[in-house]
Amino acid sequence: MTALAHETLEAVMPKVATPPSDLDDVLWQAWKAMELPEGYHAEIVEGFIEVSPTGRYSHGRIANRLRDRLVAFLAESEFAARQDMNVIHKRKVWIPDVFIALEDAEEHVVEDGLGIDASGVELIAEVVSPGRESRDRDRDRKRRAYAKAGIPVYLIIDDHDGHGSVRMLSDPVPDKALYASEVRMPYGTEVIISEGPAKGFVIDERITGALRVKG
Repeated sequence: MTALAHETLEAVMPKVATPPSDLDDVLWQAWKAMELPEGYHAEIVEGFIEVSPTGRYSHGRIANRLRDRLVAFLAESEFAARQDMNVIHKRKVWIPDVFIALEDAEEHVVEDGLGIDASGVELIAEVVSPGRESRDRDRDRKRRAYAKAGIPVYLIIDDHDGHGSVRMLSDPVPDKALYASEVRMPYGTEVIISEGPAKGFVIDERITGALRVKG
């Protein structure tokens, strides 16, 4: 979380202990009132507003490769690959790098058009950015949040896991905030989406690039 998020919360949050339901309301109102500098976005993840900058070139390249190939894969279906859109679950807000939802998802649009409800999302993919906070957010905090929301498939494309890896998490258990199934493969190895509208879609070097050699 950046200093900007701390400053915003200090201005609006009570200085006393806040019940979880009230905290959700406070964070929601703070998030809606935020005015961020260009190139930043804010999410509500596990009881915090987290402010992040636009991704680096390598991050954006992977995310856009993934979206472009998903667009082609889903072209004859009723589903679409999306970016740059709020996904909302019980006053939690995420802006995934890529997600899949119905092409016509109006029935899932919430809060005066602020975003799409998580119940209408079939898959979310995050490309891990450098830095401990970013790694922890995508690998752990969002993993729990997406499982709790019942997102069927969560993909983590991670340049910073060894020489690079792709994790496919499925079979969410919402009441335990975990995924029952996990596949983790190093870059250079194909990962095939196992279910949902993208079933059969292949994540390989055309999306991730080759195995990262670090020295």
